Amino acid sequence: MAALLLANPSFYGSSLRVKGNSRKPSGCGLVRTVPKCAMDATFGVNLPKFPRMNVWDPYKRLGVTRDASEEEIRGARNFLLQQYAGVESSVESIEAAYEKILMASFRVRKKTKFNLKTRLQKKVDESPSWVKSLLEFVEYPPTEVILRRLFLFAFMGTWSVMNSAEAGPAFQVAISLAACIYFLNDKTKSLARASIIGFGALVIGWICGSVVVPMVPSVLLRPTWTLELLTSLVVYVFLFLACTFPK
Repeated sequence: MAALLLANPSFYGSSLRVKGNSRKPSGCGLVRTVPKCAMDATFGVNLPKFPRMNVWDPYKRLGVTRDASEEEIRGARNFLLQQYAGVESSVESIEAAYEKILMASFRVRKKTKFNLKTRLQKKVDESPSWVKSLLEFVEYPPTEVILRRLFLFAFMGTWSVMNSAEAGPAFQVAISLAACIYFLNDKTKSLARASIIGFGALVIGWICGSVVVPMVPSVLLRPTWTLELLTSLVVYVFLFLACTFPK
């Protein structure tokens, strides 16, 4: 070893430099091009931005067609929100496009409904004078009122059919007539008028039932269903209409 040092004095210095540089510093360097630790992954990497942020058409911004269903539009919006959840500007752009589509759909539905009312009003205006006079006495009550009264008269009809083998429907018809007069009196505040309308509906319904029921093929009817029973079912319909829709 001594002879080697005498022959090549620089060997010792180079060996020391090699030993001194053999240990590399650990940790994160100050200058690097790719992340080498967890801190780089958290703070040093930029999240991707939504590439269609500035697209004016909301359908194209979400990547759907104009004839797409609500489920498809909602699914596209949820997918994009998950993909760009970390970028606030991207999320705002996606939500804005979705809200524009919702507002446009609402305006179309409202306009369609308005046009439907306009067309119906136009049909009424073009109808004959007797139709206009008839419609002046008719109104459309709340749906809850219609359903409750429909249930009452349907119950009377079912009761009459189930009791057809034992007795006639006279008792059920009397209750239905009383209910019709009660509802009319509550609306018109006139017992006389309510009674006239109620008995009128009873008579008209009985006459129409007596004419229509014999035309029904006997194959469709049960042996226990008499003419009186079937006529009473028609009467229930007229009583329901008389106490529900007139003004």
